[in-house]
Amino acid sequence: MRKKIVAGNWKMNNDIKKSLSLISDLLGKLPQTEAELMIAPTFVNLIPSVEAVKNSKIEVIAQNMHFAESGAYTGEISADMLTSIGVKTTILGHSERRAYFNETDESLSKKVDTALKHGIRVVFCIGEELADRKANKHFEVVGNQIKNGLFHLPAEAWQHLVLAYEPVWAIGTGETATPEQAQEIHHFIRKTISDKYGKDVADNVSILYGGSVKPDNAKEIFAKEDVDGGLIGGAALKADDFVSIIKSI
Repeated sequence: MRKKIVAGNWKMNNDIKKSLSLISDLLGKLPQTEAELMIAPTFVNLIPSVEAVKNSKIEVIAQNMHFAESGAYTGEISADMLTSIGVKTTILGHSERRAYFNETDESLSKKVDTALKHGIRVVFCIGEELADRKANKHFEVVGNQIKNGLFHLPAEAWQHLVLAYEPVWAIGTGETATPEQAQEIHHFIRKTISDKYGKDVADNVSILYGGSVKPDNAKEIFAKEDVDGGLIGGAALKADDFVSIIKSI
């Protein structure tokens, strides 16, 4: 049975003092929940963050990872580096990585392979730009991202994958896909997986919504059949907002 997940992507925010303060605030306010809870601080704050959430329900995850095992890749982070500090999950393919750092389906497929090889679970991001949505190409774009990035994998690998659908036009813009729009494309994503791997695999993959989820819209979005939680951006930087979203699941 697929899991409910609420993950906070802190992006390039919070120095170490602010990170530990936010973690402390979260730990003091966490509600009882069956959902998995994740936070993704910046790389330089991963070690103290892992230590701070020990024996709690929160998992610290990475925002990215390189596909190479090691080598001359200045500024990059390897799978071994993550696992050596207790990080066992990473976000890959976030729309900002695709847009600003030219990540491609090909490079992301290699990152996924390396992560899984090292026992790292992957939160794999997919989603369309505003122009794609206006041209009614959102299904095509999202379908190709899934197929090109993940369809080389064997069926058993999917138990280590979480998908996060991000309508890029709704990230940081204040715009949000309606719950009905979210359900429509989440259902399409699940059907795309089912067509390739079968219903059992598709039904057990958690698909998160990642487009400007806030306390006032989370409950309605999370209530949709194929929405299994959220990948939260700005609202994850405020303890009260993040806790309110957790309660909505």
